[in-house]
Amino acid sequence: MDPILNPFTPGAGTTPPQLAGRDPMLDQARLALRRLKAGRGDPRGQLFLGLRGVGKTVLLKAIEAMALEERLLPVSIEVPEDERLAQCLTPALRTALFDLSRTANARHVAERALAVLGQFAKAFTLNIVTGDLSVDPSTVRGIADSGDLESDLPALCLQVAKAAQKAERPVVLLVDEMQYLSEEDLRALIVAMHKVAQAGLPLRLFGAGLPQLAALAGSAKSYAERLFAYPEVGPLDAESSRDAILRPIEKAGAAITEDALALIAARTEGYPYFLQEWGQHTWDVATSSPITVADVETATPITMADLDAGFFRVRFDRLTPSERSYLRGMAALGHGPHRSGEIAKRLNAKVSAVATVRSTLIAKGMIYSPAHGDTAFTVPMFDDFMRRMMPGWGPRRARR
Repeated sequence: MDPILNPFTPGAGTTPPQLAGRDPMLDQARLALRRLKAGRGDPRGQLFLGLRGVGKTVLLKAIEAMALEERLLPVSIEVPEDERLAQCLTPALRTALFDLSRTANARHVAERALAVLGQFAKAFTLNIVTGDLSVDPSTVRGIADSGDLESDLPALCLQVAKAAQKAERPVVLLVDEMQYLSEEDLRALIVAMHKVAQAGLPLRLFGAGLPQLAALAGSAKSYAERLFAYPEVGPLDAESSRDAILRPIEKAGAAITEDALALIAARTEGYPYFLQEWGQHTWDVATSSPITVADVETATPITMADLDAGFFRVRFDRLTPSERSYLRGMAALGHGPHRSGEIAKRLNAKVSAVATVRSTLIAKGMIYSPAHGDTAFTVPMFDDFMRRMMPGWGPRRARR
């Protein structure tokens, strides 16, 4: 098959050619945006939860596109590891406020918000240019400039939301990789959204993160469970997996047998990123249409080698030897989730002795706790990868 016509697009956050199985979530998001636009929005935001490769980032991008279609103002950021929220949010809010200031009715309010943003940036030692403002910065001293994020971020967001209200253009804040927020930053963001919702102002949060995000939010602020909805983004069912492969192939003018579709769905376990990988390599190895089971079988080792070298390996390389050993011990027990005690036993160690390693792996986003005392991988099929990478692994013998 012609590789130039290959319709599949594996990549981090890359929108697939067929966004299958996510219509209910997208319909709910569109309804929330339209109600926000009409001034009748649900005060709750939405935080999408799921493992790596299930399409959380793709959903946020789709919501961003919806917001633009509805003439709302999306503000999109991704939280890097070990970076403060103020640092990554400030430039995005600056851009949004300049946009709002172009509306004549909102200009003064937006410039006031920009002045507040300037004070906020100084408090957190961030360098930004707010431009020539008609607002005297001295008139906003004492607003969002204390250096305490839990106090300053809500005050700043209220100013942004007031500018959005004046411009009649609600703001949609889209935050990806939220599990990397520190507890302090997550708490400040939750408080900010709570204050905005209480004031009835047009700013809403759509976020995404690994499954532990719900517990992190609840620990940061007890009312977080009432402030957000938590849609779970999981693997696709058999029909949606079929559509994710079949529709792009048909649009490209080719065909695939039902048996081949079923085999790809089974091999990928319905995970969207893996569907793109299998689809891409199966197309490339096929010599003619329709694509067959034989083509899928030929493509499978190529696909696995590609995943091992990229999707899996980039995460493996970030691990310390003790972290690798912990994950290999988990992998020896199967898919999981597994009890912490079972993992420690497999490592010939006490639970307390490996607790720190477990904590760092959670912080790195490699594992999470679906229930108290349980541990599971955040990366689908990572147990298989660990067994391939460390085939001769065995636990150290316990010291006497």
